[in-house]
Amino acid sequence: MVDIDTVVGASRDRYDIALPDDHQRVRSMADQLLASGATDDQLLTIGRDTSHNLDLRLATKLAASKRGVTEAELPDAVAVVMAMWGEQRRLRPRSEDNPTGEDALHVKLDQLDWLLSDSPVDWRLYAVDDGDPDDSAAVAEERAAAHPNADRVTVLRLSDVVPSQKGPLAELAHVDDSRKGGAIVYGASTAVADGHEAVIVTDADNSVDLGQVGLLLARHADGADVVIGDRKQADSVLVKAEARWGPGIVVLRHMQRMVGRSLFDRGLNDTQAAFKLFGRPALDDILAAPSTYGFSFDSDWLYAAIANDRRIESVPFGFIDSFEESASITQGPMTTWESLLRGLVAAARAREVSHDEAMASVVDDLADAATLERVIEVVPTELDGVGPDRLGDPEIMSPDRLRSWIGDISPDGSLNPS
Repeated sequence: MVDIDTVVGASRDRYDIALPDDHQRVRSMADQLLASGATDDQLLTIGRDTSHNLDLRLATKLAASKRGVTEAELPDAVAVVMAMWGEQRRLRPRSEDNPTGEDALHVKLDQLDWLLSDSPVDWRLYAVDDGDPDDSAAVAEERAAAHPNADRVTVLRLSDVVPSQKGPLAELAHVDDSRKGGAIVYGASTAVADGHEAVIVTDADNSVDLGQVGLLLARHADGADVVIGDRKQADSVLVKAEARWGPGIVVLRHMQRMVGRSLFDRGLNDTQAAFKLFGRPALDDILAAPSTYGFSFDSDWLYAAIANDRRIESVPFGFIDSFEESASITQGPMTTWESLLRGLVAAARAREVSHDEAMASVVDDLADAATLERVIEVVPTELDGVGPDRLGDPEIMSPDRLRSWIGDISPDGSLNPS
């Protein structure tokens, strides 16, 4: 039997999500942890200890995931869906000519194969081009063809089916109107039509090791209709580049939490994490009438689950940010946040869930990218030093006060005297 201390001692002080060999090493460590007989409590203890190296902490999540696959009663067919826009570099390996490459498609296929090859689950990866002018789909097809599991990949182009006269994409007038959500809706609806019983939503980069999918499947097997990964839980392993946002991000999160109180009041604090599972009944609710095709599709899907009394649970997991090619960088961070906030309002209204209509009105009037670019540089006195758990409380900063404060911001980002 492998000794657990030997596994701990063999970890390294470097881990790069762009290197397939590093992913392979983490999988090997997970196998060794399982072979050592490490208990669930031991895996949690090692994983939450930040003095341990990152590769070891992530390996504990993979080990728990594989144990879950071994012990749970799993669906017969599971789909993984990811959207692609501007992913042509991350889909290819890193090289001198491609410094931000991650070989992401091959890495995902290797991760899923490691986890599910000895299970009864029939799995498939759906890679959906969201109208990318650089044709990420062509790169995905090229990379898939070069992998032993090429037969488990379906590459789709949203532009092939939009506009549509019926179905879940009927309200999407043009492919350029989609901001990730349209591609995910198309991938999920195709997976459902193909007979899959559960759909897992992820991103096209290597931020989430899909060897952790067993964490979602095990909770789903216990009766959860929807399972979401939560990077904010104490037992998660998180490396996130928060520096991408200015100090005024707290304002946007205050707006988000006030509009999205039906989510956050239920403890769903990480609505945008790209690691979620939706069972077939929840998917039927969602795909009957999506309310948004933007970056806030996650919230719309969760609202649909809430409106239909579906059981939603969250799990901690490992997330290591892939920053340089993020959509919030390539498409503009405030373009992303404009889509997110406006879509959140549209979803709350369409699903008829409780939300702060006064703050929704502020979003209607002021959440354009140009205004948000100014907001992101300034922190109002009322929100200075306010912790995440208190954001969204109108008594701290009301919608009317926020509207007035935004009106006092000059074009250069400074505050005018009131």
